Amino acid sequence: MTTRRVAIYGGSFDPPHLGHVLSVAWALSAADVDAVWIIPTWKHAFDKEHGASFEQRLSMCKLAFSVFRDVEVSDIEQRLGGVSRTLDTLDALESEHPDAVFRLLIGADVLPTTNRWHRWDEVVKVAPPLVIGRQGSPVPEGCPISIPNINSTDIRSGFAHAADVTGLVPTAVIEHIGSHGLYQGEG
Repeated sequence: MTTRRVAIYGGSFDPPHLGHVLSVAWALSAADVDAVWIIPTWKHAFDKEHGASFEQRLSMCKLAFSVFRDVEVSDIEQRLGGVSRTLDTLDALESEHPDAVFRLLIGADVLPTTNRWHRWDEVVKVAPPLVIGRQGSPVPEGCPISIPNINSTDIRSGFAHAADVTGLVPTAVIEHIGSHGLYQGEG
């Protein structure tokens, strides 16, 4: 049996933006992985409200990452239901894909919050982190680049105020958001 090396990239992706796309490009081209699986959260563990439904975020992820051959977008957290916890997701993925070994793709800006994650020490054992730099955060060992500090909160606000987000969000995602009227009522 051939072992697949898979980077798991979870998040709200509300909406997915160029920082996310650049992270995946880095993982596929510079890290020791065969594929990246995108995992939109079902119910955020830190009680963050989503601006778009799970189905819309899943659709936007499929659009955003469609440029990559070795990327899959998964609905595993919807199938699991309840609060999204990385360890539960990884356990389910291990059961479904015994031929895979996992790494957890995260931005350097996430590292200071891992003390709040459910059983982070076990997450690290199941899927050792693959950390990409993010502007404004210390550069992690083994990753000489940093992605731009683009965040979904600012992007949603931009859509709500008809700001130009060209170059910050994949064109197909911008078109999807416009055609579905997403993020119009946000602050």
